[in-house]
Formats: sequence, C-alpha cells, structure tokens
Amino acid sequence: MSVNAEELLVIDVLDEDAGLADVEDTRGRIFQLPAEWLPDAADGAAYRVSVTDGAVTFVIAPEGARLLRERSKQTLLEFSDEPEGEQP
Repeated sequence: MSVNAEELLVIDVLDEDAGLADVEDTRGRIFQLPAEWLPDAADGAAYRVSVTDGAVTFVIAPEGARLLRERSKQTLLEFSDEPEGEQP
C-alpha cells in the first residue's frame, strides 16, 4: 500500500472493550486498527498517515474529519445511476 501526504483516517467507531478502532480512509475503505496505535483515539478523531522507512505514523488532524466528509459529499454529487450516453 502506498500512502501519500493527503492520506487521512477517521475513526468511525471505537470499541474500547476490544481495543479496536473502525476507521475509514480517504479512498472510502473501512478497516480496523488497534486503538493504541492512534493518539487520543475517540469516535470522529482524524489522523494524517505517513510512512517513512517502513514505519507508519499517525498524527492527529483536527480538520481531517471535515475534509473526509466534504470529499464524500463531492463523490455523492458526482454519482449518477443513469448509464452514460442514454437520452430520455
């Protein structure tokens, strides 16, 4: 997996009992990470992800959740369930 400077993760659900965080990334993928990897883990917290020399770093991104919501809204606005090229 390659990670660019704009890669964000947002915690959707934090399961404190299991110690796992369900996170969504900027590509819309949802997966689980150990909550202990994420500083100050909480529902809705966002992180910028960087990979250096094989090490992954998660840095709190206060604006990250808003940016991810805006990107999701734009994707929905661009979505069309009509096949391209068909005229009514």
